Amino acid sequence: MSEGETPFLKMHGLGNDFIVFDARDTPVMMTPALVRALADRRTGIGCDQLIVVEPGDAADVRARFWNCDGEAVAACGNGSRAVAALVGGALSIETAGGLLAANALTGGATVDMGLPRFDWDAVPLAFAMDTARLPLAWEDLAEPAACSVGNPHVTFFGTDPWSVDLERLGPLIEHDAVFPERVNVGVALMQGRDRMVLRVWERGAGLTRACGTGAVAAVANAQRRGLADARVTVTLPGGDLVITRADDGHLHMAGPAVIAWRGTVNLEQYQ
Repeated sequence: MSEGETPFLKMHGLGNDFIVFDARDTPVMMTPALVRALADRRTGIGCDQLIVVEPGDAADVRARFWNCDGEAVAACGNGSRAVAALVGGALSIETAGGLLAANALTGGATVDMGLPRFDWDAVPLAFAMDTARLPLAWEDLAEPAACSVGNPHVTFFGTDPWSVDLERLGPLIEHDAVFPERVNVGVALMQGRDRMVLRVWERGAGLTRACGTGAVAAVANAQRRGLADARVTVTLPGGDLVITRADDGHLHMAGPAVIAWRGTVNLEQYQ
């Protein structure tokens, strides 16, 4: 490795791709501007999210997540699986959204995503309303369910996800003033009580092939409405995740996470 070069990994979970810096031994300083430069798919490395893995204070490791627009985010479901797959074994992951328990598997990982939060101020919303069925609509998308799984989500049910112009409507909903921290937008169709088709517009990242927290939130919202059983296979554009509600109410996410390739980068060139 040349002087001034920092090693990184390119990883993905169902096509949701990450630049990962393993900073457990050598610190890596990150800024929003640097994230944007590295995430650019034409002039940088390219990614949906960037992850820095560091020594943990109250856990085996700490993971910090940024969307490709440079915004730091508290939670990333597919990214948490990537961290688990990188570190290996059974481990705890400290995130800004809370402590996660994970277990690396061959080609992927399972992650305990904890309890979904349904209180309006936990999502958060700008004012109190029924999060099981928000009295809101954006054109034909109406009455979504809302929750937080470490980051804010709304899920619309009953519409074929592929019939929705999510690339146009997603930003309108994401930036609506009712969501003071913006919001991730899911459109879900139940194909039985144990199967769901889902597309997600991610705040700060746009349409991605998969969204782990989006799948967890969609299943949490479907279960709350009585639409889904305890175990649901969620089919996203990039493939399937399995979300299971344990007896304690925690939602566990299982799915693939792999290293695509390894490289080095001179971070000073992107400052």
